[in-house]
Amino acid sequence: MTAAWLVLPDPFSSRLFFDTGVVAGLSQRLGEGLELFLLDTGEQAPAWRERAEGMRVTLPADLAAADPPAPRKALRRADAWLDRRFGFYPLSLRSSLRNGFNRTRMQPGHQNWFLDPALRGPVPLGVPLDPLMMRWHYGRLRYLPAALMRRLREERPAILLANIQMQSVVPFVVAGRRLSLPLVGHIASWDHTVGKGVVTPHLRRYIVQNDVMRDDLVRYHGIPAGKVVVTGWPQTDVFHRGRPRSDYDAIVRSLGLDPARPVVLVMGNTPTNAPYEQLFVERLTTWWQASGAAARFSLLFRPHPRDRRWRERFSAALAGEGVAVQEPSFTDLEVLATLLQHGDCVVSNAGTILLDALVNDRPAVCVLYDEGAPDGESWALKNVSGEHYKSLIESNAFYRANSFDEVTAGIERALRDPDELAGERARAAHDVVGKVDGRAAERVVEAMVGAAP
Repeated sequence: MTAAWLVLPDPFSSRLFFDTGVVAGLSQRLGEGLELFLLDTGEQAPAWRERAEGMRVTLPADLAAADPPAPRKALRRADAWLDRRFGFYPLSLRSSLRNGFNRTRMQPGHQNWFLDPALRGPVPLGVPLDPLMMRWHYGRLRYLPAALMRRLREERPAILLANIQMQSVVPFVVAGRRLSLPLVGHIASWDHTVGKGVVTPHLRRYIVQNDVMRDDLVRYHGIPAGKVVVTGWPQTDVFHRGRPRSDYDAIVRSLGLDPARPVVLVMGNTPTNAPYEQLFVERLTTWWQASGAAARFSLLFRPHPRDRRWRERFSAALAGEGVAVQEPSFTDLEVLATLLQHGDCVVSNAGTILLDALVNDRPAVCVLYDEGAPDGESWALKNVSGEHYKSLIESNAFYRANSFDEVTAGIERALRDPDELAGERARAAHDVVGKVDGRAAERVVEAMVGAAP
């Protein structure tokens, strides 16, 4: 029986691996040899523990040294000091700056650390020390928790990383290298190869969803193409399985809306990426009430899962009648899939939700301006300026809205002729997410198990 540790470092990869069946597939293949390392300590952490019932689980506290000896404590402090200057975020920002990733979105002090150029460290960008920094970052001099090393020496598992590009997985990579253990990594999403963190060159296998991501690993991260496996996007497996209209009707009815009326799904972005979203919600709700649109369709707002200020930012919709606001969650992918399979139109700025809409063949309006923003400020346009958006933005798979009038015109057009852009939606979805056949999760499981003898 193969011993394997599946490291789930963040809520997005946890949701993906649990909801698409990757965890279940690995459990079926590996049995008691599988252990889950649930590193997410956020408010959804209890949900992951509940879903892992019956499996072996390790939490961050289980690996933490409560009171290590003084020399190790000093090493830990020194390691953290060096990492802030030469480690994960400096390397990630230097890579993005060198390759031009997210250049228009970067600002000193940005809440998203991948977009804060000040974190590139003290070494001038023109000084080519990145290879030396990488050697230290994944090298033998790093501090590692004693409990982690003790268990790895005793059990010698294969290490399966659900998201390679997280600072919290670095100790697993370093320890795995030190002990010559099999290391297998999954690139968490379609945009992560171009600006979402440094990629370690030390894995046995890399798992991506499409050919573009494979080419990005080769071009920007120096990963040999022969180490990369293209599996498709497991999240499309959730969308591939059809849900009955009755499930959709029940969800809409539970939110106080009439399922017999068309529903426009307005998907939120994070406060960091969409600081003026509250003004957009206010104007859209006011227009809907005053224009007569309220007699023809309903509005359902769905804030981003990372939006902790959602009650404030969506207050206008919360106060309106015939308008619904879902509480944001990382753990309701089944609900999202049902809404996307039967909702009538999707309005969003950017993010994976736009791609979700296209995969589910939903007419979509992409908002490319910021309601109420000062002249010249365009967060919405910056959000779709990344390298990964190029093929999507160049397609005709959705309606572009550079003003509020274009938002409402796009909604009306989508409701009037939902099949108008169906062909382009299918083509764009195929180009970005790859094969959609309901078996991507199976291929991820096979790629992980196959590289972990």
